[in-house]
Amino acid sequence: MADEKDVKNEIGGIAVERLRSLIERIERLEEEKSGIASDIRDIFAEAKSAGFDVKAMRTVLKLRKMNAADRDEQELVVETYRKALDI
Repeated sequence: MADEKDVKNEIGGIAVERLRSLIERIERLEEEKSGIASDIRDIFAEAKSAGFDVKAMRTVLKLRKMNAADRDEQELVVETYRKALDI
């Protein structure tokens, strides 16, 4: 028969303290992510007030995350669509 300590540490096959620890770590990271997102918004606002095109900056950031082959493929597809639509 399981003792009382084992019952508190495991409920329905779930390791309670391990689950609690994981949830708390995720919550802390979500708080940090929220703070970082706020900082990023502030930088975009600063860029906008300095006259930069924020939409173009977001596009550049997206492109910089891609490897060269994916970026080339994306540009080829967009160019093909532009030609097809005569724009």
